[in-house]
Amino acid sequence: MPAIDEIDERIVWELCREARLPNKELAERVGIAPSTCLVRVRALQQSGVLRSFHAQPDWASLGLPIEAIVAVRLKAQARAQIKTYAQRVITLPNVLNVFFLGGADDFLIHVACTSTGQLRDFVATELSMDNSVASTQTNIVFDHLIGVEHMQEGSSWSQVREAVAAPPARSSVSGP
Repeated sequence: MPAIDEIDERIVWELCREARLPNKELAERVGIAPSTCLVRVRALQQSGVLRSFHAQPDWASLGLPIEAIVAVRLKAQARAQIKTYAQRVITLPNVLNVFFLGGADDFLIHVACTSTGQLRDFVATELSMDNSVASTQTNIVFDHLIGVEHMQEGSSWSQVREAVAAPPARSSVSGP
């Protein structure tokens, strides 16, 4: 892992919130000179901390109003094919993301489709009929919020890493 400091973390935070942020504004938000900011962003890219910059389209405006998360469980005898299955599925046209999991399901596959009919056909033909698949479960996505985009300015990765506080204990004493 490359060593990154608090300034690098703030740069990554701000770029996660808004990837197209101009360098001058990014530098102002982080509190460094624009030339220093540019050097740091390039170093973060070269080290692999910043792997890429993405656009988050409104899928409905592109004619894909139906999003779903499909949970896929592979057959026990197909466990050796986990990596090849993921590599095959990520290339399918409707697939947006593939999450490899530990637990009851092996994958969550995020898809966008033109209609519920297209979604049904996609799951039935592209996912369920694969010889290595034991089962699928499809869940329609009503809305997709991206956490860091909604964080308040001044939030940070150190806040994300903090332990979650336990809720206060309930009092077992009842009132009069």
